[in-house]
Amino acid sequence: MGRQQADVRREEILRAAATVVSRKGFARARVADVASELGISAGLIFYHFDSKERLLSEAFAIASERDLAAMEEAIAGPGNYVERLRTVLRLYQPSGNAEGWSRDIDAWAEGLYTDEIREVCRRNDTRWRGGLQRLIAEGVAAGEFQTDSPQETALRIAVVLDGLAVASQVRGTLSRGRAALWADEHAARELGLPKPAMPPAQR
Repeated sequence: MGRQQADVRREEILRAAATVVSRKGFARARVADVASELGISAGLIFYHFDSKERLLSEAFAIASERDLAAMEEAIAGPGNYVERLRTVLRLYQPSGNAEGWSRDIDAWAEGLYTDEIREVCRRNDTRWRGGLQRLIAEGVAAGEFQTDSPQETALRIAVVLDGLAVASQVRGTLSRGRAALWADEHAARELGLPKPAMPPAQR
């Protein structure tokens, strides 16, 4: 029973850390802030995590799982492969308050200096591209997509999506609607889709 309670406490700490990071960012988040969020001592947090970096990297991984699970659900269907692709493209792009993208962009910056955060960023990127690659390969097999290399195509689409998201979310040089339109057009060209198959998003 004591072990189960300890495990629950660990999960609570991770959720609180994710909340603090979403509010303050990785660089400004302190262990003391996480402790204050839960009304516990910083010492209890260090009982479960040997460093602030480990705490924040695991919190980032937990927070990312919801987005990754949504991607897997979209890949599995329903709908044909073009419809599933459109859903995955929308999941990848900023929407609403863009909490996920704000967190990811912040993590990219912090990952330049923190090995643990950088590793989670790379692992998340690998999973996103792997899911997109799998969707493309299945769409090719079903005769809906055309490409000689699902792996290279998935990489090119993902890189363009990253750039569009930064342009709309950070730099403000593109509206989200225009970014979504360009993402659809790029994916359609990469996969040999006629324009009616990927109706453009609203500007």
